[in-house]
Amino acid sequence: MPRIAAAALIICALASDAPAQSFQPGTVIESVQCAADATQSYALYLPSNYSSGRMWSVLFAFHPAARGRLMVEKYQAAAERYGYVIAASNNSRNGPWAASLGAAQAMVLDVSRRFALDPRRVYFTGMSGGSRVALAAALADKQFAGVIASSAGFPDSQPRTAVPFAIYGTAGTEDFNYMEMRMLDRKLTSPHFLAVFVGGHTLPPDDVAVDAIEWMELQAMQSGRRSRDEAFVARLLEKRRTAIAASPDSARTVYLLRALVSDFKGLGDVSADAARLEQMLKDGEVKKALKRERDGDDAEARMLQDIYGLEARLGDDEQRDVTIMMLRERLARLSKKAQGDADTPERSQARRVLRSITAGAAGRVQDREYLKVLEQFRLPGR
Repeated sequence: MPRIAAAALIICALASDAPAQSFQPGTVIESVQCAADATQSYALYLPSNYSSGRMWSVLFAFHPAARGRLMVEKYQAAAERYGYVIAASNNSRNGPWAASLGAAQAMVLDVSRRFALDPRRVYFTGMSGGSRVALAAALADKQFAGVIASSAGFPDSQPRTAVPFAIYGTAGTEDFNYMEMRMLDRKLTSPHFLAVFVGGHTLPPDDVAVDAIEWMELQAMQSGRRSRDEAFVARLLEKRRTAIAASPDSARTVYLLRALVSDFKGLGDVSADAARLEQMLKDGEVKKALKRERDGDDAEARMLQDIYGLEARLGDDEQRDVTIMMLRERLARLSKKAQGDADTPERSQARRVLRSITAGAAGRVQDREYLKVLEQFRLPGR
């Protein structure tokens, strides 16, 4: 995606003298028309104690179906608690990048001109295709602080080793982009976290949305964007330790401990947590659990690549009939596992793979017979 106008950040720094006009703080406003472009609008939330006398963090949001209000409502509670202005485009949606770029620029510029924003506390978030817009926007300028990426990663779907902003990812256990988010999390070395919840391709639960903002607050302290708050750190540290105590398996416990030690290093005493992590990593059973988890991810990635590889052979007339037969067999096997009664990791994996294959199939292949086959195995819902 082309750069989000760099001028937007300059305006952020100069916007403290821009009046908030008659917007009611503490209330979700469904549509604010952009002053410079009447065809663009966004949903808005100002914290109930908003005033132009101080600089505020801002969260710009994008929904794949241009449902701005839905994005604002998802983060409203956290925004109220931690002092964020939220603006979510009513125009950006899955489709041409040029349209998403125009919507993002219009919203960022308009919000920057109207409200007193902290140029060091600019965040983006999005769901699915909106997450790709959010990450594309953040990649355009090193000054942005972070992205909450829900159910999709970078614009080209390729993971990075490091980025100049913090990333909090979310994905459902049956999300067709689950593997993309897992691989993004696995490869990143810059500050990041992945929250996995029980569900599909959807916005995270409300408690995860709050966790995401709290994690960004911690990162702001680590980077010097926010002053240190001992009470906040202590409360969040206790909250994270409680989550670790409730962790269902050793692989998840290791992940959460690693994150805790990294997130709170220099902010709180995590020596005992670091020692526990080191001890767990030496344990033979823990090593086996971590290997099983990684092997499971790799196997799922191979399943997807195998099916995509077969799809690529559909254009070969000599191989087409055999290829459709092979694809049908693989899809039937996945469907049987996906319809199992027990809620097992294997069932979730089968559902993710089936949804990955059926999502966007018409954009990958044009074989009508195969597309009809896919419809036979399409799972209900998202």
